[in-house]
Order: sequence, then C-alpha cells, then structure tokens
Amino acid sequence: MISKREYRRKRQADWTRFEALIHKVDNKGWKKLSGNDASQFSQLFREVCHDLSIVRTRDWGAGLTSYLNDLVTKGHNIFYKAPPTRSHDFFAFLSRGFPRIFRRNIGFFITAAAMFFLPLLITWIVVQNRPELATRILPVQQLDQMEDMYAEAEFEEFGTDRAAMGGFYVMNNVGIALRCFAMGVLLGTGTVYLLLTNGIVIGATFGYLIGKGHGENLLSFVVSHGSFELTAIAVAGGAGLMLGEAIVHPGQRTRIDSLRTRGLEAVQIAGGAAVMLMVAAMIEAFWSPAPIADEIKYTAGGMLWLLVILYLTLAGRGEEVA
Repeated sequence: MISKREYRRKRQADWTRFEALIHKVDNKGWKKLSGNDASQFSQLFREVCHDLSIVRTRDWGAGLTSYLNDLVTKGHNIFYKAPPTRSHDFFAFLSRGFPRIFRRNIGFFITAAAMFFLPLLITWIVVQNRPELATRILPVQQLDQMEDMYAEAEFEEFGTDRAAMGGFYVMNNVGIALRCFAMGVLLGTGTVYLLLTNGIVIGATFGYLIGKGHGENLLSFVVSHGSFELTAIAVAGGAGLMLGEAIVHPGQRTRIDSLRTRGLEAVQIAGGAAVMLMVAAMIEAFWSPAPIADEIKYTAGGMLWLLVILYLTLAGRGEEVA
C-alpha cells in the first residue's frame, strides 16, 4: 500500500493547482475562467473529493484531512455560485414544460432506455451467477474497493462525508448526462456507445457485489436515488439520439436548421435530465447512506420510482390537452 508521504508527493501538485483555481474564481468570478480552466476545475474537484475519501479511510491524520476537506468545501461552494435566474420560468419549465417535451419525443427515450437498461440487466444476471467475469469489465482493484465499501464493517461508516460529497455527486452525475447528450452530435453513435457501456459497467457492478453477498447493503443504498439517476441517464441519452437524428435525417431542412429546431428541444430535455441528476445526487449524499432501516429505504425508494413515473407521464398534461 502506498504511504502517506508518497501519496501526498504524487498528489500535491494537483491540490496546489486546484487551490489556485479556487483563488482565481474568488477574485475574478467563475465567468472569467477560460474553458480549459473550467474543465480542469471540474476534473480536479472530482479528484480531490476522491483524495479526501482515501485519506479519511486510511486515517492519515487530522492535518491532511482538514486541508483536503477545506478544498472540497470551497470547491462545493463555488459550484453553487450560479448566476441569478428567473425562478418562475425555471419552475414552470420543470413542472410543465420539460415533461411535455419529454412526452412529445418519448420514442427516443424508449430507444435509449432499451440501450441502457437491457445491457445493465443482462450483465447483472450473468455476473451475479459468475462474479469472476466482472474482472473482464472492471479493474480488479476497483472491484476490491467497491467490495470493501459495501462490506458490513465499512458500510456502517459509509457516507460520513455526505456534505462534502454532495457536490461531487452533482458534478459526476450531471457530467454523465451531458456526455450522453453531447456525444449525439457524432451521428448518435457516441450516445449509443455511452449508453451501452454505462449499462454494462453498472450491471457488472451490481452483479458482482450481489454475487459476493453484499446485495442488501447495495440495494438499500441505491433504491432511492436510482429512480432519478438511472431514469435521467436514459432521458439524456434520448436527447443525444435526437441530436443524431437531426443530423442524419434533416428532412426538407438543412442540417443546421434541423439542429436548431430539434436541437432546442434536445437541449431542454438534457437540461431536465441534469436537474433530475442533481436531485439524485442530493438523495445519494444525504439519504441513501443514512443509518435507517432497510424497510423504510425500500418503501421510500418505491415511492420515488412512482413519483418519477407520474411526473414524466402526467405533469403538464392538462395544458397539453388544452
């Protein structure tokens, strides 16, 4: 196992760079960051969150833990310094506009959902019966880390970094959705690839952990936030397929005009998916790891799945009919 000194030596440059970006945002504002700096900020934030988790797990001292926790907290606060918006329009879009646009384009969602959930379920079943196959999909070290995370002794302390990790979950989850959406410009092939691979990886993870006897901890943890998270990935994938379709089959329009018309709705759907993933991230950070009876979590999870279904199928329907 790598020592504390060696780990710090390897990671210090990234920590220093992240600290410099934090100061830059504090002094000049987020909008003054270049595209490269903004991308680097997001990447380093995820890495520092991971570093904090490792340092706490290995108990490498209060000094290093406090230093990294301070970086994560500052990064998290910067992420939420969003520009002011017209809240009425925003909530009107979420309560009526987004679900209505989603239903108008539900065929893309169904296709994306099949590409995501079918590989997930098939891989889950296969790997659960033969856990050793998971090593062909995921690195052994990653599988060992996940198994340790969901083992009984570790699971009791799982989620102690909830506040710090909330921002990480937001950025990580929204990043997945945006990639599924944006890769649609590659004639839809990039979106198809991401949906298939994410489904396979998640299915392999579930199958491996359940096959190793950690199903109770895993399922009670994911059942609540999974309703928003997994659905939103498929929704974002559907938006990506819309982009691909606009390029491949522009109809009587030019491809640019097709992207302008179809692309606008695709962007709105991707935005709705991003909000769903933010909700999922908050549930994942604060509810999923809470020391609550599994029965309560399963009940809450079932209600949240029902809520997501009703929201996407019924919200804004009265105006739609009118």
